[in-house]
Amino acid sequence: MPLLESLSKDIPDTISVLVDLPGHGDSTDVVADLCNTADLLVDAVGPATYIGYSLGARVVLHAAFQHPDRVENCILISGTAGIEDERERAARRASDDALAERVFDIGTEAFIDQWLGQPMFASLSADVSQRTQRLVNTPQGLANSLRTCGTGVQEPLWDRLNEFPVPSLLIVGSRDDKFRMIAERMHRLMPASRLAVIEGAGHSAHLEMPGTVALEVARWLTVQH
Repeated sequence: MPLLESLSKDIPDTISVLVDLPGHGDSTDVVADLCNTADLLVDAVGPATYIGYSLGARVVLHAAFQHPDRVENCILISGTAGIEDERERAARRASDDALAERVFDIGTEAFIDQWLGQPMFASLSADVSQRTQRLVNTPQGLANSLRTCGTGVQEPLWDRLNEFPVPSLLIVGSRDDKFRMIAERMHRLMPASRLAVIEGAGHSAHLEMPGTVALEVARWLTVQH
């Protein structure tokens, strides 16, 4: 993974552990909601700095609230504390259910291509999109993830962010307008947090500009230690 390669140069002697979340990769047969996924993640990794992107960022948020003694630092890339409006959350839940059905109808490859074709990934070039790695996912695994860990089923955490127990770095691309506004709001609410906006990057800043993201991570961890 390009980000880990860059981190190994900027933070030598660091041990990195890649984890497949439920429904993805080698964990395709695992079914768990966000809270249970957070427990599984911390049980697998132990005390550490946790980095999460998108769904992974939401899992890390839960892990920090549930296990502040073992989550030493949080690095959240393009994350959110959830959808506050109940009607909007219900609409997202229905949308995720429809997507879950669609992946069975069209198969993993076509689904991945449609997923990457969304406007939020417009700045993500084909050579760094990790399309090949995504193709190992199965329709059942992706459907389970959408239904159990989508933002439509997530209980919003906004009203708890002012008591967030872990130092946090929030990373977002400057071209990702929606998540930039979310990150700015999270930063205002979260104590001991820092916001890093990656200029020229979109939603997948860690894939688009891994070197820049790694440098932000290294600088922040240096201050924490």
